[in-house]
Amino acid sequence: MANSVSPDSYNSGGLLLHLRGHVLLFDKRLAPDYNASAGMRLLGIAIGIEALRLVAIRWLRPGVPLIILIPLFLICVLLLVRFVPGLRLRQIGLYRWREWTPVEKSYFIQVLVLANVVFPFVFAGRLGLILAQPAALSIIWNGFVPYLFFGFYQEVVYRGMVQLELVRRWGAFVGILIANVLYTFGPLHWNYFSARSAVAVPMFAAIFAIGLFFGVLFRRSGNLWMVAVLHGIGNAYIVGSLSKH
Repeated sequence: MANSVSPDSYNSGGLLLHLRGHVLLFDKRLAPDYNASAGMRLLGIAIGIEALRLVAIRWLRPGVPLIILIPLFLICVLLLVRFVPGLRLRQIGLYRWREWTPVEKSYFIQVLVLANVVFPFVFAGRLGLILAQPAALSIIWNGFVPYLFFGFYQEVVYRGMVQLELVRRWGAFVGILIANVLYTFGPLHWNYFSARSAVAVPMFAAIFAIGLFFGVLFRRSGNLWMVAVLHGIGNAYIVGSLSKH
């Protein structure tokens, strides 16, 4: 992970530029420039915000809808990152568009288009049923949009905070692995522990594999926007389509 791009990182162009992201050949960024104290605060924020989220979901729903709760938690965690350890959001990978490299921009746009073609195709039946209902807009607003924000929130916490700090402390392999174990088997998905093994095992395997990809993508690119937006889109289509409406 890093905060700026090396000066010779814009040299390759043409077709190769548009293919590099698909093999994770992103321009190298510099290492995180914060100290151990700030790192400990990042981990503390991640633990605290997840504990608070669990309490809020348990006690405030359904009185307070997810469309209010989830964006509030996302805003809250970003503010905590900014003012508790005093980090700029670009230090956890949330760069302004003008700071993105050509490879990042190309890869992001390509995958964004692909995701919005593939997911509607895969879930065409479910999406058709939802759109045919009189309350379709309400279902999208209260079912799809919150999970878009929730996917973004998950990446901020587990990749932009936990993984970032663990990689800084213990290196890429251990940091990515432990962060992904926490993401897969921690409070986000531990409800699958009570499911039948025929459901739990493939779900945990899929979640771990997807999380590992996002972890490596974040490590290679240093760009949290990419993994957060892509996770959010996948989350919205999958959970939004399969939820009961």
